[in-house]
Amino acid sequence: MAVIRSALLSDASAIETLLFDLGYPGTGGFIKERIQQLLAHPDEELLVAEEENKILGVISLHFIPQLALAGDFCRISYFCVDAAARGKGIGNLLESRAQELARARHCDRIEVHCHARRTNAHRFYERQGYVESPKYFCKSLKSNS
Repeated sequence: MAVIRSALLSDASAIETLLFDLGYPGTGGFIKERIQQLLAHPDEELLVAEEENKILGVISLHFIPQLALAGDFCRISYFCVDAAARGKGIGNLLESRAQELARARHCDRIEVHCHARRTNAHRFYERQGYVESPKYFCKSLKSNS
């Protein structure tokens, strides 16, 4: 049975592999720094699912206070389950823990941005009770040079 726990710096290699599978190659040069930053941030939770000393999933949560709404919200920024472990309830465990933490932080909703190409992930989120909320805009702050 998988256990959900806070990520550790020593999980960096496994998290890097999961991010690669999610379509984010090349994180090896900075993943430890990012994990340290997230673990130190008061409005962040970085969780892993572990079974028999193997990391099977990761979820990164940000808790965001709202100015014009009574409840805060929780944003899932990264969520991945190892391909070999999908369909075994790992995602459900991670998402359930995310809900618990969000409620404890007085959030009244969770949001996730999921690329259109991730149709399997869309089905997972729909089974979990998420509904699509169209229109998401993004502006790059990278220089054009």
